[in-house]
Amino acid sequence: MRSYAFSLYTCSMESQRDELALDRSQVKKAVQALRAYIKSSSSSQKLLENEGQAISLLLTLWKIPKKEQNIRIPLPHGLRTESGDVCLFTRDEPKMTSEQTVRFYKKLLKVKGIKNAIEVIPFSMLKTEHKPFEAKRKLLGNFDLFLSDARIRRRLPAHIGKHFYERKKAPLSVDLESKHLARDMERLIHGTTLTVSNKGSCCMVRVAHSGMTADEMLENVMTALSTISAKLATTGKNIKIIHLKSQTSVALPIYTSDLSHLALVEEARKKARLTKGAQKRKRENKNTEVSELITKETEEERDSEEEEIPQPVPVETPTKKSKREIISKKGLKKVPKPAAGKGLKKTIKDTKLTKKIPKVTACDLKRKAKNK
Repeated sequence: MRSYAFSLYTCSMESQRDELALDRSQVKKAVQALRAYIKSSSSSQKLLENEGQAISLLLTLWKIPKKEQNIRIPLPHGLRTESGDVCLFTRDEPKMTSEQTVRFYKKLLKVKGIKNAIEVIPFSMLKTEHKPFEAKRKLLGNFDLFLSDARIRRRLPAHIGKHFYERKKAPLSVDLESKHLARDMERLIHGTTLTVSNKGSCCMVRVAHSGMTADEMLENVMTALSTISAKLATTGKNIKIIHLKSQTSVALPIYTSDLSHLALVEEARKKARLTKGAQKRKRENKNTEVSELITKETEEERDSEEEEIPQPVPVETPTKKSKREIISKKGLKKVPKPAAGKGLKKTIKDTKLTKKIPKVTACDLKRKAKNK
């Protein structure tokens, strides 16, 4: 690959739409270098060339994005032939068996003018025949592209498993009731999809194959980069380096950004943070104002309630003292209170200790003497 190496190309991105200012001649040199490398490779790699070795774009970003993003890229020259491996998941039609639904949708695709050979799998068949783990892995390996009816898109992840998403073969939703179904299907089948993950700063997308001519590869690369720079959520200024590579070759750089772009990215992030901080402050101020109003209203309500509620007046109950005072006014004497406390206890003890002594008379003495 040393004979096909070329110098890096740096460029500025001062356009209003933040599009990448690529040098077309530099991209063409990279494409020609890849084709020459594939032709001069070993016999095992020539077998891959006959099957169509994939050529991909490798993008490196300045900053890792916060959110994951999927970008659909329509290409002027399709990556798949008419006999490509494409699978379509459809919903179950009412009052039809799984075989009848397969025939129904195949006929629909034929009537709409879709020439590609598409394998149709209804949702009931997916749940029953492809329920085991090995069946799902086999299904994943048999097809290169998966499409799904938009009406069952939310129900698929629980049944297809995580391997479809790890291998970046998640089903793309299609509106089968659309009037322009053929155009939408061709864009998905002949196009490609870039998944910008939030777990790293690199992402890769397939844009061509070794069976294409140099001009076809060049057109696909240029259109793919223009759509990526336009649809990328973090704008084209976040792209640091772009490489072009095949499955076995070294990555050839076709674009390198200036260090000034890093400062622009940081400024954009600072502006976003400032706007978020201002929005938070506004919300906090609104919340404080609302809380102050509520507290004032509650205090006013409490004051009004305290003023309105009358204080309870104690009711005088008749007591024994009042009765005694009334009787004394009539002229009766008050009854002396009994001695309470220690004096009572002493009198009780004295009565218990004293014993009664009987009196002896003269008659009693005479009787005792006679008896003796």
